[in-house]
Amino acid sequence: MQIRLFFAALCALLGSAFGWSATNAPTKPNIIVILADDLGYADLGVQGPERDVRTPNLDRFAAEGVRFTAGYITAPQCSPSRAGLITGRYQQRMGIDTIPDMPLPLDSVTMAERLKPAGYTSGQIGKWHLEPNALCLKWAATNLPEQKPNAAKRVVIPEAQRQRFMPKAQGFDDYFTGEINSYFANFDLTGATVTPEWRRDNRFRVDVQTDAALTFLQRNHAKPFFLYLNYFAPHTPLELPPAYAAQFPTAMPLRRRAALSMIAGIDHGVGRILAALKTHGVDDRTLIFFTSDNGAPIHTRRDSPLDVDMGGWDGSLNTPLVGEKGMLSEGGIRVPMLARWPGKLPAGKIYEHPVSSLDFAATANALAGLPAAPELDGVDLIPHLTGTDPSAPHPALYWRFWSQAAIRAGHWKLLHRAGEPDRLFNLGTDEHERRDLAATQPERVAALRRQLAAWTDQLQPAGLPTDKPNKQERVWYREYFPLTASAPTP
Repeated sequence: MQIRLFFAALCALLGSAFGWSATNAPTKPNIIVILADDLGYADLGVQGPERDVRTPNLDRFAAEGVRFTAGYITAPQCSPSRAGLITGRYQQRMGIDTIPDMPLPLDSVTMAERLKPAGYTSGQIGKWHLEPNALCLKWAATNLPEQKPNAAKRVVIPEAQRQRFMPKAQGFDDYFTGEINSYFANFDLTGATVTPEWRRDNRFRVDVQTDAALTFLQRNHAKPFFLYLNYFAPHTPLELPPAYAAQFPTAMPLRRRAALSMIAGIDHGVGRILAALKTHGVDDRTLIFFTSDNGAPIHTRRDSPLDVDMGGWDGSLNTPLVGEKGMLSEGGIRVPMLARWPGKLPAGKIYEHPVSSLDFAATANALAGLPAAPELDGVDLIPHLTGTDPSAPHPALYWRFWSQAAIRAGHWKLLHRAGEPDRLFNLGTDEHERRDLAATQPERVAALRRQLAAWTDQLQPAGLPTDKPNKQERVWYREYFPLTASAPTP
């Protein structure tokens, strides 16, 4: 908390010295980040592989902006990837590898807190998932010693403790936080400010979240704003909202039809947001990023009734990538990613260099005119996308999750699993992660392994993973990498 307060005071002082403040804030661009949940790489029409997707508004979004073919999230799981995105730092620097490592520490500086001294009003809509949860046994042991885990190794988190880590505590001025039908909000959908409390809305959750985003824009469009819109879709539990399901034939697998319907709802919402920006006269002053928090959980594409198998296939697809949510193969961490800023970013640009969700915070920081923030792990993407800087934004990107760690440097990717030989892939070829080249390039394997190990030494806790692969990891790797000839582990 002291670090965060010091940061805010420092930025305010520097803002006064450098002449940027709320008084000149209207010249600053607005920032919107739209984050889908468990949306697979193939789940936008503009991505191409799957012909049954219907996303005309997001396809138009891409045509009017930039589509990243190598856009990465920082983890193949929701909470850690969200922690990385909202802070612009590898979440492992804050001691977060997986969901049980929540909550996001209060002294972490979020995008909302970073932008506030530059005169921005920030709003969070939809899923948050950075507060303590029932799996946070270590945190609870220290902070809630009276709350003992039950037989299922779950712990009860009192509401007062959850609220300490909700969006209001992390710099957001407006919030409409929730996943399905219950939302903790300080404004209602008429635009009125209300006493913060839980409110219920039984409509299709994507439409509710879009309505809340539109209400935020109505309340705040006259000043610089940062909107963080977190759609809880197509994550399970799946729904078949009639207005969107009617676009898809009943003969297709039920879960696929439900996912496509929910994705169509997201697409409709994005179309409404784009229209609202034009209505408010701020379309050309607004940079929007769209992406997903991780790849799709394919689970061998098993179809089943929507009211069972809640952790099963969400109907999404990662075509043509290998793997799924929970894996550091491409299917778990490479996601749809778009950026749009009319008149500032080139329209219809396909950008192939690897970029990261970490870059959103660094880009926003630069556009807000804030002092350089060397603690950020991302980079300002604008010079790279406009051609001012033709170089690749990142010499390398890194991941660590469960028993896995990975590095991508250029086209080369090293995939490490504790206690197993490393795998080496050339992502610049059509074979992608379907051919392991480790046995033929031991020197490259060793160099990338050293680079990866050096990065993990900066983390909390430091070092490459040492835990053996868990049951789910063993199943995945048998399925996706059944035949591998790898070099010995150094």
